[in-house]
Amino acid sequence: MNKLKVTQIKSVIKRKENQKRTIEALGLGRPNYFNILPDNQQIRGMLDIVKHLVKVEPIQDEN
Repeated sequence: MNKLKVTQIKSVIKRKENQKRTIEALGLGRPNYFNILPDNQQIRGMLDIVKHLVKVEPIQDEN
């Protein structure tokens, strides 16, 4: 299964509460923090909410 490297590029200060909670649910918290997440519909939906705050890079499995 493919994975996504999600990097937070902007702060959540002065953002809506649902965007702050989505960033927290993605395992992020500060600009330049990143997390490796599975590429599935739930993650894609969360990324759509905060697309202006994060950078997404696909990662191929080494299998």
